[in-house]
Amino acid sequence: MEMVPSEEKQLVPKEIESAAEEPRVLCIVQDTTNAKTVNERLTLNLPASTTVNKFYEDVAHKAGYVKGTFCLAWANNGDTAPLDQASEMSLVLSGFEAGKRNFLQLTDKDGEQPQIASDESGTADSSGLDDSSQDRFIGPLPRDGTVGCSSDYSSPSYSYSSILNKSETGYVGLVNQAMTCYLNSLLQTLFMTPEFRNALYNWEFEELEEDPVNSIPYQLQRLFVLLQTSKKRAIETTDVTRSFGWDSSEAWQQHDVQELCRVMFDALEQKWKQTEQADLINQLYQGKLKDYVRCLECGYESWRIDTYLDIPLVIRPFGASQAFGSVEEALQAFIQPETLDGPNQYFCERCKKKCDARKGLRFLHFPYLLTLQLKRFDFDYTTMHRIKLNDRMTFPEELDMSPFIDVEDEKSPQTESCTDSGAENEGSCHSDQMSNDFSTDDAVDEGICLDNTSSAERVLKPKSSLTFELFSVMVHSGSAAGGHYYACIKSFSDSQWYSFNDQHVSKITQDDIRKTYGGSSGSRGYYSSAFASSTNAYMLMYRLKDSSRNAKFLEVEEFPEHIKRLVQREKESEEQEKRQREIERNTCKIKLFCMHPVKTMMMENKLEVHKDKTLREATEMAYKLMDLDGVVPLDCCRLVKYDEFHEYLERSYEGEEDMPMGLLLGGVKSSYMFDLLLEIRRPDQLFQPYKPGEVMVKVHVVDLKGESIAAPVSVRAYLNQTITEFKQLIAQATGLCAETMRVVLERCYNDLRLLYVPNKTLKAEGFFRSNKVFVESSDSTDHQAVFTDSVLWKLLDRHGNTIRLFVSLPEQSPGSLANRTSCPKASADSEDSFDGAKGSRKSVEAILEESTEKLKNLSLQQQQQQQQQQHQQSSSTSDSQKSSEHSDFEHIESPAQEPDAASQPSQTENCTRAASDTENQFPSEERSDSDVNNDRSTSSVDSDILSSSHSSDTLCNADSGPLPLANGLDSHSITSSRRSKAHEGKKETWDTAEEDSGTDSEYDENGKSKADAQYLYFKAEPYSNEDGSGEGQKCLLVHVDKRITLAAFKQNLEPFVGVPSTQFKVFRVYANNQEFESVRLNETLSSFSDDNKITIRFGRALKKGEYRVKVYQLLVNDPEPCKFLLDTVFAKGMTVRQSKEELLPQLKDQCKLDLSIDRFRLRKKTWKNPGTVFLDYHVYEEDINISSNWEVFLEVLEEPERMKSMSQLAVLTRRWCPAQMKLEAFREVVLESSSVEELKEKLSELSGIPLENLEFAKGRGTFPCDISVLEIHQDLDWNPKVSTLNVWPLYICDDGAVIFYRDSTEELMELSEEERNELMKKESSRLLKTGHRVSYSPRKEKALKIYLDGGPTKDPGQD
Repeated sequence: MEMVPSEEKQLVPKEIESAAEEPRVLCIVQDTTNAKTVNERLTLNLPASTTVNKFYEDVAHKAGYVKGTFCLAWANNGDTAPLDQASEMSLVLSGFEAGKRNFLQLTDKDGEQPQIASDESGTADSSGLDDSSQDRFIGPLPRDGTVGCSSDYSSPSYSYSSILNKSETGYVGLVNQAMTCYLNSLLQTLFMTPEFRNALYNWEFEELEEDPVNSIPYQLQRLFVLLQTSKKRAIETTDVTRSFGWDSSEAWQQHDVQELCRVMFDALEQKWKQTEQADLINQLYQGKLKDYVRCLECGYESWRIDTYLDIPLVIRPFGASQAFGSVEEALQAFIQPETLDGPNQYFCERCKKKCDARKGLRFLHFPYLLTLQLKRFDFDYTTMHRIKLNDRMTFPEELDMSPFIDVEDEKSPQTESCTDSGAENEGSCHSDQMSNDFSTDDAVDEGICLDNTSSAERVLKPKSSLTFELFSVMVHSGSAAGGHYYACIKSFSDSQWYSFNDQHVSKITQDDIRKTYGGSSGSRGYYSSAFASSTNAYMLMYRLKDSSRNAKFLEVEEFPEHIKRLVQREKESEEQEKRQREIERNTCKIKLFCMHPVKTMMMENKLEVHKDKTLREATEMAYKLMDLDGVVPLDCCRLVKYDEFHEYLERSYEGEEDMPMGLLLGGVKSSYMFDLLLEIRRPDQLFQPYKPGEVMVKVHVVDLKGESIAAPVSVRAYLNQTITEFKQLIAQATGLCAETMRVVLERCYNDLRLLYVPNKTLKAEGFFRSNKVFVESSDSTDHQAVFTDSVLWKLLDRHGNTIRLFVSLPEQSPGSLANRTSCPKASADSEDSFDGAKGSRKSVEAILEESTEKLKNLSLQQQQQQQQQQHQQSSSTSDSQKSSEHSDFEHIESPAQEPDAASQPSQTENCTRAASDTENQFPSEERSDSDVNNDRSTSSVDSDILSSSHSSDTLCNADSGPLPLANGLDSHSITSSRRSKAHEGKKETWDTAEEDSGTDSEYDENGKSKADAQYLYFKAEPYSNEDGSGEGQKCLLVHVDKRITLAAFKQNLEPFVGVPSTQFKVFRVYANNQEFESVRLNETLSSFSDDNKITIRFGRALKKGEYRVKVYQLLVNDPEPCKFLLDTVFAKGMTVRQSKEELLPQLKDQCKLDLSIDRFRLRKKTWKNPGTVFLDYHVYEEDINISSNWEVFLEVLEEPERMKSMSQLAVLTRRWCPAQMKLEAFREVVLESSSVEELKEKLSELSGIPLENLEFAKGRGTFPCDISVLEIHQDLDWNPKVSTLNVWPLYICDDGAVIFYRDSTEELMELSEEERNELMKKESSRLLKTGHRVSYSPRKEKALKIYLDGGPTKDPGQD
């Protein structure tokens, strides 16, 4: 993770420091003028004295706009008036709050898009950039350790427009892909190296030989050209990383910049073979040194020559308490020889014996470009963690390397001359320190090659030839776990230092470079690093001061021809991108809808039209976009303003066909509060004008005799119209008689309102943008009845609550007919209906009549109920007879649908939760029906809201309390609710475990809710399963009132299943074909929606007060302590002992466990943790709370149960033996109290450890609280200073807690490095198998690789 440093040692320009003394105002600006910028934020941290006028300038500069072409307004206080751009008042006086976040919006001015500022001229190498051209500080308070760091670094999301304009420094930044700051730092350093850049430009890419996408040198060349000539503030590096063979995941891997440097140089060498640049890396960066051993007795010396690309300098020597203070000290230590004596004596080939010797390194040749790596990352062997050394280490601007060159006489006759080993340096004692992965070329180098010259020549070589000039400091900010890289680079053009911090480039001073030394102002003691700044130099690059070799950057006119062509291509590409951005900024993007006349469904698309295009042209574009060519003529289509949410046509655009879309839509915006609809008419029709202020009404005509509801007819009305005028309007549209017309408004689900006051306006009745009404005009006596008692209300009530379900019945086993215990005649009829011809329907209808009658008989209210039941019976019978030819259900989404169209999904009541219990065949799936309901997509809900049919109860009802039943309403009441007892009972199913079990009857003793039985419509008919699954399986298409309870639903299904409802189970099938049992008999089908699938399976269903329970075996000393055994049923009021007695035969039959009732216990299970031990006399629901899908542990006892009382406490203890580095097995300790003293006494008695030497600690995490033996001794909180177990930090209040204990006098085993590493591997493997995190093992780092063939080859054996 990339970090922003926050230490007191800063790296900021000098002029920032004075600005930091006054309060600052943090401004967060959202650019709402463009779809691409609406999710971006511009963050400015300005002095409180900044004027509003200056604030506008800063925003314009940062966003890349011309000042005066946009407005700024407050985003969160409701005041949309823009800030006065000409105001000279300070920000604080203008309402900004210092020290707090101030949110603003950047908006269009007068409906026009902001103008993009003209691009700045100049190249990255342009000189004459004085201090006055330096970036004004716009960023966080100057407390960061990064140079010139701005707020855009603080947040990974930066404004896209902020990178369009070049920095005032003239240099171009690099966009951080995610964690590629290390790459950006190295690329900018190489770009600012004249010799490397010029050599790269001189290389010419041969397109016939290689794919340009995979060519690393070509992509670097392109990047350098863009860095030098682009007019952007920052450019992407994705093409370069793609040439490395990296995918997007590599952008999230941070690597070491020195490692990247070596890997990249190696890749370039491979790519440049057989070219002029084949030896470029060696010529510029490679040096040589001698690794020698000299006998102190005879002077004989054995040596070999190695090469290096960088010199690693130790910050703090191993075992030392003080760090080196400077690079010079570290270099001196690097070449300081060590004496080999005692057991480390060297075997001298000349003396033929072991002798004292001197071993060391000597520099023979320094490269032209000298790279120094400061080894700030180390490994702490006490904590076994990587650490970063933040000690102070100075480095000079000019480094004289002459003191470190070899001045000894290499031609001594006593010296054994060895061949140059180059990269073949296996066995070299310094090979672990050096970067020597590169082969050596023995040709003459263009550097200071001293190994082939005599000592006399070396002495004559001028000292100035070894003076190096610092030009790049790569800085790391953060810790060993992660951080941020940026580079401080000096331009050789003007000797000015710049900070290259990803996309931000700014000027800095020499003082800022000195702040990268690291450390603090205090002493250089052992602990000084802990209090030092984490922002410090990590890699230094020097160039040899040699006027004959020091190159200058190639100017544009000096470019080779192939580079000039590349510059031209990139310039054209950038111009094309700019033109495309301009088009994007002037393109209106809005959602487009169309009811397709052939597909008869609402189509959706996105219309992208230039703001200058006319409405006529936009209509033609929408016509083609919706693929209507050849379907309808173009002149039969028009665009209208549309509200998708309310399905409301807001207005039409008559006479505005030639108006530009930008004006018509109110400008180019990131999002619109409305949509467009492509409306289609028939050739013989005329378009109806839609005026603002009109409301849309969907009118459904109700046929009382046929008990049907027609598809909607759209009517537009005004809110100030009266009900009488509205009826006249409907009469014109439907042909009904206005005098006898009844109009019912469905405001939202469960809310029907009869509009009976003639002079009342639509607005007063609650009409809104889009409305739904039902109308009926007949001369029946139903007009005289109270609305809530009328046939019309009952029909609408049934229509609004009926859903369609697909029910799969179980295969009938042989002999099942003889075993049926209920409705024998109906059952026989049912079977006949399945086995007979498809046209045979009478037997099914007979079953339906009997099923409906059976449902009515559930009521306990006799006289009034019986009359209503007779009425309902005739209604149900007529419905059954018409089931095959006419449907009561409208097609909500398609007005063009015929009246007999199938029902579409109706609204589900998501506030009701239904539980389920998974069947035995799903032991691993522990989700209940309620869980799935909560996770379920709300697409059907959204669909109904959009169609304004049955809106959600929670959306529309202002009252949360239960409403009275329809038949209990006052006779003068006009507004009625369709909420039944099922809705009143919702709250009960949430509160207690009894209702949660789902096994209680919904109907109370008074029969209050049984009155609803008259409304609980049920109709079923056979259907064939078209998807081909379950061939031969019998299926039902059921239309049912969703207020029916699961118990009543099952009773209605009895004739079709052939067994009583207690002998089969109902499973709900979800989209992924997972099945979950529905067990709450007292809950309604409110959670079901249209076209849900149900599977019926034979099996014993839960009775009232029963709960399905999963039993797991607790094995405390097994690698897998939790093992599933079986599913069983516990009942309310049953004792624990009774449940154990019922378990015994099941355990023997299903699990082959032959146990005695006194040799196992049941205990609470909370995920994987064992909890309270259940005593035999405990009663479920009284002493032990129980619920659906309950889980319990079964634990086999080795001795009789010791837990006899709830006051006792059972803890699991485990001894830690530090001398053996192992943990013993778990043993249970039963305490009579929560006393720490008693626990220690029991542990002392158990282990034999003296009481005064016994220490204990509570285990962490989930059972079995696994921990590495490498960590347990120091990581746990040993011997807490408490007297009882139930207080902090122990909080042991229940059975099952894990306690580790040890002997304080036992010493920790001493391990060698090999033993420790071996043990670490074993522990890592053990803990990973048990699923526990190994905290001491760091995150596995992905190796940094550059793939020369375009990408990695996938190893199937790798994880």
